[in-house]
Amino acid sequence: MSLRPTALLGPLLGAFALVLTAAPAPARPAPLADPVPPSPAAHAAGHPAAVRDVVAIAHRGASAYSPENTLAAVDAARDLGIIWVENDVQRTRDGELVVLHDPTLSRTTNVEEVFPDRAPWNVADFTAAEIARLDAGSWFGPRYAGERVPTLAQFLDRISDHHQKLLLEIKKPELYPGIEQDILDTLREEGWLDAYHVRRQLIVQSFSADALRRVHALKPAVKTGFLGTPDPDELSAYARFADQINPRYTTVTSEYVDAVRAVRGPHGRRLEMFTWTVDDGPTAARMADLGVDGVISNRPDVVRDAVSAGDGAGDWR
Repeated sequence: MSLRPTALLGPLLGAFALVLTAAPAPARPAPLADPVPPSPAAHAAGHPAAVRDVVAIAHRGASAYSPENTLAAVDAARDLGIIWVENDVQRTRDGELVVLHDPTLSRTTNVEEVFPDRAPWNVADFTAAEIARLDAGSWFGPRYAGERVPTLAQFLDRISDHHQKLLLEIKKPELYPGIEQDILDTLREEGWLDAYHVRRQLIVQSFSADALRRVHALKPAVKTGFLGTPDPDELSAYARFADQINPRYTTVTSEYVDAVRAVRGPHGRRLEMFTWTVDDGPTAARMADLGVDGVISNRPDVVRDAVSAGDGAGDWR
C-alpha cells in the first residue's frame, strides 16, 4: 500500500522538533578556576612538589604581555587563567595610594613629556590627579596607549571583578611614613579585610621588616611575607611577624627551604616561600623540586605549565 507524502510529513516534523528540543544548550564559558588547595598534611610534609601544588603569581600582573602594574596587566593574567597577581603600592603627594613599581614615574609613563620641568619625577611629588593624566601604556606598545596608572582602589576592584587574589608589595615604605595604615584603610574600605579575604585572597609583602612589623601589629590576621634571604639563625625572629620568607630564586637551595619550613610563623603554621622572579620553565620546575610554595613570574603561564601549578596558598589557616 502506498502512502501519500502528506501522511508522512506530520510524524517527521514531530520527530525533528523532538530532536531540536532535546539538544543541549551551548555551554557557558567556565569561570576562572580556583583549584582545591592541598591538604594540610600534604602541605606540612614539604617537598617533593608532586604532593602539593606550586602557585604561579603574575609579577606586576602578566607583565611580559601587558604594561606592568596596570589594569591591562591584571586582565592579561585573568586571560591566562592566573589567580594570584602581585603589585607594588606607593603614595602620591596628596595621600592617594597608586600602583607603580619605581619611585619615579619616568620609566613607565610619559611624565617627562607632560611635566618636563618636574624632574626627577618622583611619585611622591605628584598629586593623584596629575598622575591620572599620564600614559602608562605606550612605552610597552601602541596597543596600550592611554592606559593609566591605577589607584590601589581601582586595582582591587579589578582583581575582585576577576575573582583573583593579591600579593601586595609595600614599595619603599621609608619614603611614605604611615603607608602601612593607609594600605590597611584602603583594603578595609574595599572589603578586603573581611575574614574571607584575609584567609584566602591576600598577602602583604615587603623588603622592609619594619613595614611588615607594623602591618602585623596593626592587623595581626593579615598574612605577610618578607622579601629576602635571612640567615637561617635569624628566621625565628622574622617568624614573629612574617608568614612567608620570599627569596630571590638564585639564593634558593633545598637546605634553605628546609630551614624555612622548620620554623613556625606568627599564626602557628610552617613558614611558606614564594620565590622571584622566574620566567623560564626549567628554572620554575627546579624551584618546585626544591620545595617552594610559589613562583613569581612575568610569564606566569610558563611557570604554571612547568610546575602544574594550582592554588597552593589557598586556605592558609
